[in-house]
Amino acid sequence: MQPAASPAALDPCNRCSSPVEHGDLRCAVCGLTTPVVESRTSAEKIEFLRCDGCGAAVSYDVKAQAPKCSFCDSVMHVESPEDPAEEAGAYLPFQIDSQAATEGMRAWLGTLGFFRPKDLQTSATVGELKPLWWVGWVFDAEVLVSWAADSEVGSRRSRWAPHAGQQHVHFQRILVPASRGLSLDECTAISGGYQLATQGPPPQPQPGTLIERFDVQRSAARKAIADTLTRAATAQAKDWVPGSRMRKLKVAVLPKRLSSDRLGFPAYVLAYRYHGKLYRAVVNGQDASLVVGNAPYSIGRIAAVIGLIAAIIAIILLLSTR
Repeated sequence: MQPAASPAALDPCNRCSSPVEHGDLRCAVCGLTTPVVESRTSAEKIEFLRCDGCGAAVSYDVKAQAPKCSFCDSVMHVESPEDPAEEAGAYLPFQIDSQAATEGMRAWLGTLGFFRPKDLQTSATVGELKPLWWVGWVFDAEVLVSWAADSEVGSRRSRWAPHAGQQHVHFQRILVPASRGLSLDECTAISGGYQLATQGPPPQPQPGTLIERFDVQRSAARKAIADTLTRAATAQAKDWVPGSRMRKLKVAVLPKRLSSDRLGFPAYVLAYRYHGKLYRAVVNGQDASLVVGNAPYSIGRIAAVIGLIAAIIAIILLLSTR
């Protein structure tokens, strides 16, 4: 299946000519207010559940009465935004079940290194597992990247010489998370395994399954978009600096055109306990090898390493005084 087409664009922005998509109140590139369109004002008002603690927004279920947030356990309330809310145009399906997600989490626990408890993988018990569709934009962007850095090329008597330049870059399939329930780091850590070509229609609501809602328009998320494009540009800019060594790399990004898909991404949110303490892990709903979360450290192992280092230092000092 081919990726779903981006939402139909309206007339280009009068200031920067970037496509203005349906539902945009402002241009996502320059922030210019878009012309009023009748279909926006007559759109059906939607309701969603907003968490009083972490701010997560999920699909509203009329049967729910003062439910608890599955992310932070705070009480949620019904919210009816005045501005039209964005909808995910397509959803990626789950390709692993809850058992595979649990096994993926246990395998991840076994890769966390020496400073974790020795029995963490076998003693951790899963207390709760919830399927989740979190939301985000997938962008195509035409960007002017300005960069500056020092390298050894042309340095002559000095160790470093300044260099600068500009590049026109076309980024494709850049993911910008819009989730409130998952952190940016969590979304980024599991995003690499999603197969965008598998996207399909919205899922049917199921008990215990969370479906996040877009609670901010892409024009209001310009900083998150700019930060993501800057990170992508910085990764490429390292190839533009002449020479093999560089320092003080600076990158400035000027988006020229943006088009986007609004997608829902499957994940499992697991709560697990180790020696009575609660921890959280998030598993990619299509690839159980992609897991992120928090985990306990072994105080005994950390203390043993510190003691060993201290003993080595003491021996070195003793030998140096003889």
